[in-house]
Amino acid sequence: MLVYDHTSKQTTTEKIRKPTEHEVVWIRLRDPEPSEVKHVLSDLLKCHPLVVEDGIKLNQRPKMDRYRDHIFISFFAIDQQHEPIEIALVVGANYVVSIYKHDIPVLDDLYEQFKSIEGKMEFPAQILYHIMDQCVDEYMNVVDHLEDKIEEWEEAIHNNPYSSIAQDVFRLKRTTHALRKIFIEERTVLGDISHQHFPYTIPEADVYFVDVFDHISRVVDSIDMFRDSLTGLLDMQISMKGDRMNEIMKTLTIWSTIFLPLSFVVGLYGMNLKGIPEYNWNFGYVYVWGIMIVLILIMVVYFKKKKWL
Repeated sequence: MLVYDHTSKQTTTEKIRKPTEHEVVWIRLRDPEPSEVKHVLSDLLKCHPLVVEDGIKLNQRPKMDRYRDHIFISFFAIDQQHEPIEIALVVGANYVVSIYKHDIPVLDDLYEQFKSIEGKMEFPAQILYHIMDQCVDEYMNVVDHLEDKIEEWEEAIHNNPYSSIAQDVFRLKRTTHALRKIFIEERTVLGDISHQHFPYTIPEADVYFVDVFDHISRVVDSIDMFRDSLTGLLDMQISMKGDRMNEIMKTLTIWSTIFLPLSFVVGLYGMNLKGIPEYNWNFGYVYVWGIMIVLILIMVVYFKKKKWL
């Protein structure tokens, strides 16, 4: 754990123990055994049994539960595959405990910052702010990924309306729906922290939580916009497919219409009946070709006048 001593103004690394009154500590438990969680939360910090249970199970939605002398917060980080990772945060008068199952690079980076930069963990709410701020900043990677994918798919559909992207779009829509639920509930938690009296902090620190609240609000707005864009992609693809099909049917119809009178002429002079005078003409063959060419020209001019071609 990291220990900040108010007396010496130094940050040190020590084995997990109960902090003293003049210390502020950050205890990280990465994929701990249930016995380890129980030892830290129950035996050392005397937390409520429900907090111990939530810290062991790690199956909560974003929330904040207040107890007599500590607070339990469930928050989420995002991994490289844009999958959410739950972080159980227990905040007390002089400690913050973070419990999670998988590696979270932003917490590792933050841990190193606390060791090398003084004044970043003077009180528990300051540690909580930095953890939440780092997690919310990582959400912007999800927003950038969504924006890039939507632009890529828009270009693909524009070039080829028959591009096979529907399955990917539906998969991404499900992902954004799940993430949006998490972000919405986290925004509620941040709103409670920033707009209600939060213990273990100083009044000047409230503005920092308001800043994180603004950031996650922008993330939620972007997610909503991209969800609409994903739906619009499918509509655009269907519309472009319909337009392309209409153009094909229009072309086929025009050519069928042009050849219809030619079929009539060929059928007329293909009848094996006596008395057709053109059979005895020296230039009967040229005459028939002339009729067909004139008919084609008349129909092409007519179609162009109607703007069908």
